[in-house]
Amino acid sequence: MTRKLLLLGAALALVAAACGGGDSTSDTTAAPSDGSLSGSIFVSGSSTVEPISALNAEKFNAMHPNVGVTVEGPGTGDGFKKFCAGESDISDASRAIKESEAEECAAAGIEYVELQVAIDGLSVITSIENNAVSCLTFHDIYALVGPESTGFQNWSDANDLAGDLGGTTAPYPDAPLVVTAPGEESGTYDTFVELVIDDLAEEREQQGASRPDYQASANDNVIIEGISGTATSLGWVGYAFFAENTDKVTALAVDDGESGCVAPTADTIADGSYPLSRPLFIYVNKAKTAERPELAAFVDFYLSEAGLESVNETGYVELASYEDVIAAWESR
Repeated sequence: MTRKLLLLGAALALVAAACGGGDSTSDTTAAPSDGSLSGSIFVSGSSTVEPISALNAEKFNAMHPNVGVTVEGPGTGDGFKKFCAGESDISDASRAIKESEAEECAAAGIEYVELQVAIDGLSVITSIENNAVSCLTFHDIYALVGPESTGFQNWSDANDLAGDLGGTTAPYPDAPLVVTAPGEESGTYDTFVELVIDDLAEEREQQGASRPDYQASANDNVIIEGISGTATSLGWVGYAFFAENTDKVTALAVDDGESGCVAPTADTIADGSYPLSRPLFIYVNKAKTAERPELAAFVDFYLSEAGLESVNETGYVELASYEDVIAAWESR
């Protein structure tokens, strides 16, 4: 099943789901439903992780129809707000929880277990019609979408800034620069700024942020459509969204100044050679899992063989080993 079918064209995917109780996280086959569990589970957070959780909810539903699982993807930051307010049971995250968010959870008495479920490669993308650019350095990306590029309407507007920075592929083409990318509520935005912009911004005594004047969206499919609709566009999304839309967009190789131009692929993401590789997580409310067997059982399924197959099935990359992840869950 493709990720497009899972997203359903909306931010909120409601899936009825349930599971049989008592399964170990090391089990490779989910137990048949006995109808003994009921209740509801609310998963909120990263739109990048959302397809994995939605597919697992769908698989869960096929076996156990008596627990309703709602999966939505408003963004990692918004997801943590709900999680730390006790509104959600699981928070999907495309970055690790921030110290301020952890403090907010602690103040509310919410304890959680962090589980890495996949690896992603944050993909810098443009239209398939753009033949003028094939690889960008971190300096290039900063010159085009960093805090000092506000107001640049053409790629070539960044030439002078790129000259100041050095280590770029400038001069850039004299063509419209139309940026469509995640907004500040997104963990993908946070990771992009952390990996690409922060260090250069600090060196230049600038704010660690992207330029604010671009089309921002929490919906990755909207970003794909925006990128594909303009020949000389620029933006960034999770790898799975790029991989599913290679007929519309192309991923630019990225050079971090050390490894040369590396394109995002399952192999380069898995081995870490792609400079914008990153972990994907789910955060689970510990107290709720103790009180509600349906929630604990859903996470058991998530970490089972069938649940982890959803990582590859939705276009992301599995960890080499889940031993530590399963141990963290079992020792909660």
